Amino acid sequence: MNSHAFAALAHIQILVLPVGPIPRAAFEKYAAEIRTFDSIRLGDIPAGMKDERARFMPNPLSSGYLYLSYPSHPAPPRHISLSLFRPSHFTLGIIGVAACSSSYSLASALEQFENTVLDISPEGSTFPPAKVCFAFEDEEIAGSTGLGHALPGIVSIPSVMGNKKLYIGTLLADLCSHILAELGRVYHVLESPIGNEYLNSALFPTLPSPSEMPLSISSGNFGYPSYSSQPELNSSGLAAPGIQIKRSSTAGPGVSHTASLIQRQSTIGPPAVRKRASAVGAVSSHGRLYKVLGDFFLLAGRTEDASLWYAEAIVLFKTGQDPVWHASVLEGMATVFVLDAWSAGQGLQSSVSNSGVKEPWADIYELLSQAVALYHKASELSQDHSLLALTYCTAVMRQTSLLFCTWSTKGWGALAFASMLQPGSTSYTQKTTSDSSWTNLERISSVSGVSRSQIANTVSQAHGPWLLHLGPHERLTILQSMASIYSSLGYRRKEAFILREVISCIMDLIVCGREENDVLRKSDVGSAGVDNRSENGDEVNIVGKGAVGVRQNEILEGNQSILKLLVRACKVLGVDLEAVCVAKVTDGTSSEVGGGDNNGSAVEDLDGSADAAKESFGWPELQVGVIREAIAVAEALPAPDPLAVARISLSALRTMHFVLASNDQYHLYQTAGRALAAMRRRGDAPAVEYWAGNPIMSLALLPLALHRLPIENLCSMLTAKSSATNSLLSGIIDPFLYNPRKSSGPQSKNLIVQGEPIELTITLRNPYVFDLEIQNISLSTTGVEFESSPVSALVIPPNTLYPITIVGTAKTRGTLVFRGCIVQAPWGAPREFLLPVPTDVDQNLSARRQSAVKCESGRTKYWGLDSRPWEKDGKRLSTLLPSPKKPPQFLQCVVVPEQPLLRIRWTSLTHGAVMLYNGEESTIRLTLENISTLPIGFLRLSFEDSTIGPAQEALSEGELSVFETYETEYDLLHRKAFSWRNEKEITNILPNQKVVLSVTCVGKVGCAHGTVHISYSQVNREHEEQVPASEVFYTRQLSYPVTVTVYHMLECHDLSLMPMVDVDYDSISRRANNSVIHFPEVDDPVEWCLFAIDVRNTYGLPFEVTFEREQAGTESAAVSSTVPPGSMSRIMLPVKKFRLSDDQISQPIPTLSDRQFVVGKSKLSIEEEQAQRELFWYREELLKIVSARWKETNGDRHGDLSLRQQRLTLPMLKALRTDVVEVDLTLMVDNLDSLPQELDYSGGKYIASPNEMLYLRVEVVNSSLLPLVMTLDLIFDPAEQVLSEGVSSNITIGRLKPDETKAVEVPLCFLCTGRFEIGAEARIMGALKNSRVGASRICISVREDG
Repeated sequence: MNSHAFAALAHIQILVLPVGPIPRAAFEKYAAEIRTFDSIRLGDIPAGMKDERARFMPNPLSSGYLYLSYPSHPAPPRHISLSLFRPSHFTLGIIGVAACSSSYSLASALEQFENTVLDISPEGSTFPPAKVCFAFEDEEIAGSTGLGHALPGIVSIPSVMGNKKLYIGTLLADLCSHILAELGRVYHVLESPIGNEYLNSALFPTLPSPSEMPLSISSGNFGYPSYSSQPELNSSGLAAPGIQIKRSSTAGPGVSHTASLIQRQSTIGPPAVRKRASAVGAVSSHGRLYKVLGDFFLLAGRTEDASLWYAEAIVLFKTGQDPVWHASVLEGMATVFVLDAWSAGQGLQSSVSNSGVKEPWADIYELLSQAVALYHKASELSQDHSLLALTYCTAVMRQTSLLFCTWSTKGWGALAFASMLQPGSTSYTQKTTSDSSWTNLERISSVSGVSRSQIANTVSQAHGPWLLHLGPHERLTILQSMASIYSSLGYRRKEAFILREVISCIMDLIVCGREENDVLRKSDVGSAGVDNRSENGDEVNIVGKGAVGVRQNEILEGNQSILKLLVRACKVLGVDLEAVCVAKVTDGTSSEVGGGDNNGSAVEDLDGSADAAKESFGWPELQVGVIREAIAVAEALPAPDPLAVARISLSALRTMHFVLASNDQYHLYQTAGRALAAMRRRGDAPAVEYWAGNPIMSLALLPLALHRLPIENLCSMLTAKSSATNSLLSGIIDPFLYNPRKSSGPQSKNLIVQGEPIELTITLRNPYVFDLEIQNISLSTTGVEFESSPVSALVIPPNTLYPITIVGTAKTRGTLVFRGCIVQAPWGAPREFLLPVPTDVDQNLSARRQSAVKCESGRTKYWGLDSRPWEKDGKRLSTLLPSPKKPPQFLQCVVVPEQPLLRIRWTSLTHGAVMLYNGEESTIRLTLENISTLPIGFLRLSFEDSTIGPAQEALSEGELSVFETYETEYDLLHRKAFSWRNEKEITNILPNQKVVLSVTCVGKVGCAHGTVHISYSQVNREHEEQVPASEVFYTRQLSYPVTVTVYHMLECHDLSLMPMVDVDYDSISRRANNSVIHFPEVDDPVEWCLFAIDVRNTYGLPFEVTFEREQAGTESAAVSSTVPPGSMSRIMLPVKKFRLSDDQISQPIPTLSDRQFVVGKSKLSIEEEQAQRELFWYREELLKIVSARWKETNGDRHGDLSLRQQRLTLPMLKALRTDVVEVDLTLMVDNLDSLPQELDYSGGKYIASPNEMLYLRVEVVNSSLLPLVMTLDLIFDPAEQVLSEGVSSNITIGRLKPDETKAVEVPLCFLCTGRFEIGAEARIMGALKNSRVGASRICISVREDG
């Protein structure tokens, strides 16, 4: 079966087919949109049928789902006998995908779709698939295809449709409705007496075509009523001639009930072979009918009904006479339990792994174990081994899927259910099993409660002689699934064993297909000529005296995949079939030039292979057999690949020569020679790389140590001060977005120091079985004078790589070029080989690899597959990364003047690592020592960290807004991860002198590592003549890497600013019961606003957070709160309102770099731009006033808490900004004994009584510098319950001079109890209605006891 998903029994298979001349890319696009629907809600399925087809239709309010799968091809015809036994195995729906165009009409698409459906599912099949064709309109021809003429069976989907996905989902729901109707029709036939007899007529029965069915079925006179989804408990209503469908037990179906049934069945002996009567009409058992009914309900998403009928079928099957159908019922029950668990616990993820508690999947596993045992027993008694083997293997894979999904998702829960329902719907399994280390796999086993050995033992049941009874496709699918499971479990050897069987199965198919093609070709040719074969396998037809060689069309598709499987299987057994790389063959010239990149890669590969060949691994006899098998596979491919044959043979010679016998070595060499000859005869360009005959593999300069390597710098660095250089903005310091001169600068050079010795390594190779003697090897150089001694009388051992080293010294400054080597044989003339060489990084990598292998060889023991030679090399050199490949060039060096040498004597860090909290500071002390004889006159520190690169890249792209650009530059300049805060610069370091540097490190989120670079040089060279045209000088650099771990423990969010008069004290008091809130009160709430922010602790320790206010004209204030782990605190701090000048808020948002002006992509209006600037400047002023810091509750570590991630909104701005006009509201009450006094004010509101005469006093103060003529508007909420005197809008105040105050009194009365709000807004007379200059608001609580 195509899919081995656990819930495949509940999947409705829908085949998606291309129709007409649709491009492949378009079909894949539209098919992907359709395949996104892996489930359909039962409530979305239309139910408009009322006859027998409505039996499996869901109710409109059903909450379940229909699960869909989209196979790549329909079930093969040989599986037609399983149509009633396993309906989920067959395609129940077909969707055609067509592309509309002016030349391809809907009628043509429909006709072609109908013909295709007939080819796939001929008429008279048991389940005629529901079909529909989707005609998608192309965007380029929208509106020109005439989609308005709809045809039955085809649905047009315009390209301009807005929610196309919703429409497709509706169409799929309608298609599912037709599928369920077809299930009802089939069951309508089966529930008749004749249909039931057909159902019980064979082990895997099929229904005849409608034309062959008896007339009584087609006419519908069955003599029995129609039954609903529930079993009928009372059989009195059944007609006598019909089938009595009733429940055999009153217990409801469930795990316990089913388990008890299974326990009762376990005592039954082997089932006897039942001979069924051939006469139609005999009375048969209803067990199969109930089982088919349960299958249909399972496909229809009605798990409760399916569980009921499965339970009834189990009761009837307990006699043991039908073990195959009994096993299928158990599989269905297991699927029902998983679907019910998914519906009941969706979204939960838990695992029960305690030793005293039964695992939640144990009952399901027991059901599947019973099913597998029943299939196995039935296979011993039946003669139909093909389909029984298929059902047995499928049951084993379903049982394996239960364990594997539970294991890979770390326990029984929602993720396990999702992987069982739709294995491809989530990538969590791939992420979990991507780490194939033993520790991770065992950790998954411990968490999930399922061991890897349990899964492996379960899946191993599918491997046996019954695989031979499967069809080729089914066998491949089973083996592929087994190999995939073994791979995920980390069982590489078992995976390789299965992969070899996969390859064997594929090659059997290839050979059989080739033989069939030969038979067909010979039958077509007939007696036209005599068939002969040439030596290379080409067909030769001899006609008369001439002969014509005919080569068949070679199809290379799929060959590389087979070879990859072969390589993967062989690597597990210790045979590396990719040890030899492929390179281009170059024409021979007087000077043999290596293949550039290919040459470099060949040297590296040969070095690794030579080291690997020294240590054996595996069973040599098995490896030799695998090599022969690999060569046979490569030669038997549909289009023989001589390159693969040669590569496999030569790789075996290279890696296995120490265990191969002489005959085997000679056979492999001859095989490779024949393959290479065939490639040359065919004109193929690729060849195996190291058989060119060049004894010189590489010529490379050993790189200097990093602390000795000279670096070229501009002389302008000598005059610039350290504070003036801004290395953080080095990536964006260029004021031009495009600078053509920048890309034409000098390329990287190999720099060596005058008078200091250098080493060059020459790698020689002898690929033969005899000693290779070389009389003389010398270097060929041009440029400055270079002094070295040649190597004479050199003997290279057989089959080895032999490196030699030549030491030389450059005598003067200038440019030195190494052209290659001059080699002289004992009895030949010298010959020059021009060689491009690898880069310094490649050579350093090769030298380190050789040194590490020599040092660790035989000292470390590895176990399992880790003992393979290439795995050892990977573990030894895991920290070294190969350098990127570069175009070939001759080695060129620049000789620079003599340089001083500095070293790090001591550091305050341990292992170069520092762990900080976000915002915490730490000091790193470095002790430097000058160990040379030259003084140091130039010292400069620079820093790198992992946050600089992404920020520079974002700034250079120019996609950020002005505000985001400012924040990014501010973060780079003012929140540096590393800095050197030296009070006086260190300019001179004498020989043998020591100095101490202090570097400050600040915890910054996102910073994982950093580097401290110390550049130094001798700049005063009075005894030497300076080059007049030189604008550069050379320095050496010390780099100290630092690993930084920053813990992000506190998060600030949900910033809010509100006027103090608007604070709801009752709400704050209620909220204080659930969280920690600090709310300080102020005397005059009109002039203050409330700064509130949430602080969340995401770390495991408590922290004390302190927010401070430093504001001119007010006393400093601070609010502290201890934030426990995993909790959140609401910090509130009063901030006095302020107002910035118009000149300040009109300034544009500044930029901290000197880049050229770039017009923003978002076009803002003048008002929007002004509002943006105002928000920016008020936010900056607020951040100057309010600051935050943190401290460990039980420790001394402390730091700053950044608030720059918070944003200011317009409502916050209104609350923070002081109005031009101050409005003060006071509620007064008459006192008979004295003057009117202010009403009681408590908790942020006035307390008043209903039906009491009060006075509202409104005082307006002009705080601006100009006289203003204003009006006043009063707002009552709710207005209908407030009685006031006079008008409430456009109350004239008059002309107010600066700092002048006027008051207005309005009598009012509250007519009922409740909460009231009174607001006052001052406006300039003649201005717009929504442009107020001042406002205020008060809250009143009116109650009887006020």
